[in-house]
Amino acid sequence: MNQHAKSIRPFIGAKNFEISRSFYRDMGFEETVVSPAFSVFKSGSNAFYLQDAYVKDWIDNTMVFLEVDDVSRFYDELLSLSLPAKYEGVRIVPIRDMDWGRECFVHDPSGILWHFGEFAK
Repeated sequence: MNQHAKSIRPFIGAKNFEISRSFYRDMGFEETVVSPAFSVFKSGSNAFYLQDAYVKDWIDNTMVFLEVDDVSRFYDELLSLSLPAKYEGVRIVPIRDMDWGRECFVHDPSGILWHFGEFAK
């Protein structure tokens, strides 16, 4: 195949669609409503689909990695949003230094685990 991918957009579910929509808007993602139970959230050229669908085994095993340019700055901005105080079940895990780079973690209101990482230069 001689294809050149332009983007990749994972589909994620939500235990409570309205709460998850609010959470991702608070994180700074731009929402475009596609239908009453389906939205696309964008940050720059990156995007993902959020759907009003909840299958516990699927959600409990969903992880998304988003590369950021400065994980320290990103982590500080995350903390300033006070997301765990606003949303039940949300957790922010401090930065970990790994042999490949650095990352911090966010568990969204449904339990999806987000990795926000910066690769070593």
